[in-house]
Amino acid sequence: MIDRRQFLRTGSVAAPMMLSRRADAMARVAAAAETVAGRTPESIAADEDYWREIQQAFTLDRTFINLNNGYTCPTPRVVHEALKRYLDMSNQSPYTYMNQTLEAGIEGVRRALALEAGCDAEEIAITRNASEALQIAQLGIDLKPGDEVVTTNQDYGRMLNTWEQRVRRDGIVLKKVTFPVPVPGGQAELASRIEQAITPRTRVIHYCHITNITGQIFPIRTIARMARQRGITTIVDGAHAFAHFPYQLRDLECDYYGVSLHKWLLAPVGTGFLYMRRERIAATWPLQPAPASQHDDIRKFEQIGTHPAANHNAIAEALQFHQAIGTPRRAARMRYLRARWQSRVEQLPGVRILTSPDPEQSCGLVNMTLDAFDLRQVVAHLWDRYRIVVTTSGVAGEFRGLRITPNIYTTLAELDTFAGAIESIVGTGLPKQTA
Repeated sequence: MIDRRQFLRTGSVAAPMMLSRRADAMARVAAAAETVAGRTPESIAADEDYWREIQQAFTLDRTFINLNNGYTCPTPRVVHEALKRYLDMSNQSPYTYMNQTLEAGIEGVRRALALEAGCDAEEIAITRNASEALQIAQLGIDLKPGDEVVTTNQDYGRMLNTWEQRVRRDGIVLKKVTFPVPVPGGQAELASRIEQAITPRTRVIHYCHITNITGQIFPIRTIARMARQRGITTIVDGAHAFAHFPYQLRDLECDYYGVSLHKWLLAPVGTGFLYMRRERIAATWPLQPAPASQHDDIRKFEQIGTHPAANHNAIAEALQFHQAIGTPRRAARMRYLRARWQSRVEQLPGVRILTSPDPEQSCGLVNMTLDAFDLRQVVAHLWDRYRIVVTTSGVAGEFRGLRITPNIYTTLAELDTFAGAIESIVGTGLPKQTA
């Protein structure tokens, strides 16, 4: 059987050039890291020479400014080229290359992810996104009529819809905890509000590590320990957390944890993983049936039928790129970028930042509202006039705002353009054609 290395050597004329570009790109990122070795992440966050090298690793359309990286992110050039290389290989003979050669690569990806995430490789299932990962837990846990699930009204809509379906189908009770933004009492108040919602019928607590709406970081371990003392299962939505700020899964002590890798890790679209404590695997049903022989094997949750191997194999390249930077540096840079634009607009009349400034409670995802304006019109104006991409998030009248999510490829000039646009809107209003 022809392996991947042999294919790239003999089966593709473009392979040497592609591999050369990959080596050069990674060498530049590694060289940039050497220039800042020994410095704190906070000092590196303001080093534009270093971050300019990182920015050059992406192939982007710079005619517009993407501040909606909370949706999904562009991959670095080396990751995108790896994805294309694997797709080209698969297309030569799908059964031979995709099924028999590339599919085995998932095990290397599993091990690398586990090492980065801080858990056992036998506790990670590769999924297509956080939604799929979390739904495996939500739909795979046995619950009876009257059993209670505690969550929050800032959890992701798809996950709330999944619980609502179980309410209709299984007769469970769903309780949504509310909390103000920013939270006056910080993480202690969040834990307290969750605890107050618990009753003897509570079986599951489902909560975000960092919410996709306002960027609020929850005290994961505090809540997980509180739940375990009561025999309650914990499911954590980590879609926006992994590779965004530092943590290790083994330290969180939750039972299930779902991740989207096409967000902050910069892996190809359609990649994610589910972490599941080993003792939970046998009792959790997979979304798609697996053979009984896999009842205690994490791989039973990957049974989805025919699927591309290219996407999950390219995760390995994304991990390598990410590790050349490191999560602490990324988190410090995200907070630095946030301060760059937020410091210019937060004191403007009618502007409210709905995300806590406390670094223990937030990172690079920020919700900002403009009280005097229809936010849909603001979004349209930012695009029409400045070619800036942002999105609205939250529900009307509570935490409705603009979600601002730059990334490590975002330049200071782009953020200055955004801040200037907000200053202009607040100062002179929206033009009539967008009103």
